[in-house]
Amino acid sequence: MSVQNPTKRLTAPDISARKGGDPIVSLTSYHAHTAAIADKYVDFILVGDSLGMVMHGFESTLPVPLDLMILHGRSVMRGAKRALVVVDMPFGSYEESPAQAFRNAARVMKETECGAIKLEGGARMAETIRFLTERGIPVMAHIGLTPQSINVLGSFKTQGRTRDKWAMIEDDAKAVTEAGAFSMVLEAIVEPLAAKITKSVAIPTIGIGASPACDGQILVMEDMLGLSPRVPKFVKEFGAVGKAIENAIRSYAEDVRARKFPMPENTYEVKD
Repeated sequence: MSVQNPTKRLTAPDISARKGGDPIVSLTSYHAHTAAIADKYVDFILVGDSLGMVMHGFESTLPVPLDLMILHGRSVMRGAKRALVVVDMPFGSYEESPAQAFRNAARVMKETECGAIKLEGGARMAETIRFLTERGIPVMAHIGLTPQSINVLGSFKTQGRTRDKWAMIEDDAKAVTEAGAFSMVLEAIVEPLAAKITKSVAIPTIGIGASPACDGQILVMEDMLGLSPRVPKFVKEFGAVGKAIENAIRSYAEDVRARKFPMPENTYEVKD
């Protein structure tokens, strides 16, 4: 007899259907316990390759391997029961060819059971996006500032600051939409351009440092919790978790040095 899950998980089409509707709420998560908390409030959870910087201390997202994304993706899927879970394709796992992208994306979806993958790049990745979606893999696109291209870009700077740069980014948005992406992340794009793109495409735009005119927003959870050592200036800190952890550890260290080792009464009761 099959066991039915009473909680219906959101899907890529559910997110796509939200275009122009209520704002789409999303956060990153890399582990089961934070995913379980976020699951109550967000529409989708991104297992971002930002975990390389946030959790593993890398200087960029480039060193993150596919196996690490799968490991964290499986963890998040164990914690989230309702939200769509999207897993980032890490650098080097999809750029070579559509066939390489399908092989690795299929592995991610089979081994994590996530609902979609995300990859960076606009017009240059349109062929790959089309190849994947035609073969049953929902794709979230990512244009504007693409962190995996940091060595080409030179720095994490806002895109579209001069109007002569707008056409290329608009072409990227059009290309990924026509290729079949179900939504797209707009990262670090000036507000007028983000608003223009959001109005011109038929799929939801998810802003990160982009514009309130986007169809939704995503933030790195550790950034908005005040847990990251370097928080982008566009991020509002909704918590001070880093300080709370430091204060708790300081208090613990002080107790240990003062030989205050609390334990439940009678834990080690000696019996004759």
